[in-house]
Amino acid sequence: MKENLIKDIELQMQRVLNNKQLKQLNHVLVHAFQNVDMTVTSTNEEKEADYIALFLAAKKIEGRSEKSLKYYESTILKMTEKVGKDARYITTEDIREYLSNYQLNHKSSKVTIDNIRRILSSFFSWLEDEDYILKSPVRRIHKVKTGQSIKETYSDEELEIMRDSCTKIRDLAIIDMLASTGMRVGEMVLLNRDDVNFEERECMVFGKGDKERIVYFDARTKLHLEKYLDSRTDNNSALFTSLSAPHERLGIAGIEARLRKLGGELGIYKVHPHKFRRTLATKAIDKGMPIEQLQKLLGHQRIDTTLQYAMVKQSNVKMAHRRYIG
Repeated sequence: MKENLIKDIELQMQRVLNNKQLKQLNHVLVHAFQNVDMTVTSTNEEKEADYIALFLAAKKIEGRSEKSLKYYESTILKMTEKVGKDARYITTEDIREYLSNYQLNHKSSKVTIDNIRRILSSFFSWLEDEDYILKSPVRRIHKVKTGQSIKETYSDEELEIMRDSCTKIRDLAIIDMLASTGMRVGEMVLLNRDDVNFEERECMVFGKGDKERIVYFDARTKLHLEKYLDSRTDNNSALFTSLSAPHERLGIAGIEARLRKLGGELGIYKVHPHKFRRTLATKAIDKGMPIEQLQKLLGHQRIDTTLQYAMVKQSNVKMAHRRYIG
């Protein structure tokens, strides 16, 4: 209670005092309240809920998706409930203890813990920017070192085996679209027939945050996609539909299940839509595509994200060394 009152006083005085003066004020208040007993007469539960709601509203304006907003909300609420303090009074030690216990109790990976840390950092930085707190308690909690694992990609042989094994023209068109555009499966299932420009071999997709971008496909994809659409007898506007009546729009789960089944039949390890995206990124970098162009093609906001998708073959590193250095 004393610590909370001191923080409230410091918060009110931060506009007129510098950091050195605030530290001196803290020493004075701690000494003054040392032998004072206090009791809580009211709660700030509604106030704290308002902080989270305002933070989420700010993120929504910035273009965050509903899925991201729900993840932010649940992550922050779990932390505040576990710590048992108003967000304004949470300390660095509280956050460290929470992350440590969370990792221990949930057997979470370092990636998961760093994702939680990143969201909490965003929340408390916003509180600081809006003058609700003096300083974010996450400032002194550094990024968790997760290490870099090599992500699996499809070999050229695996891609051809999958194509040759498709018994339905729709499945072949799906594989070609994923492999040649690098689009997210969530973007593909939203496509309509009218979104595809066959003359320019391109289509407009809606990425994360409802951001539009153009993706491109190759000549083989064009031929297979046209053949698939010509074979359809339904009037559904969706680009990909179920094989059986009433031919409803194919969803993410449907595509994942179809690819998983195909991979199981062929003995190909972990066949899933996102692996096509990673394969395209790897090939593009390997063949010399500028990372900035690949970033735009994949629809990434940050170039660091693009770099995580791309692997460069060691043999090409050796040839590049000989070409540019040795």
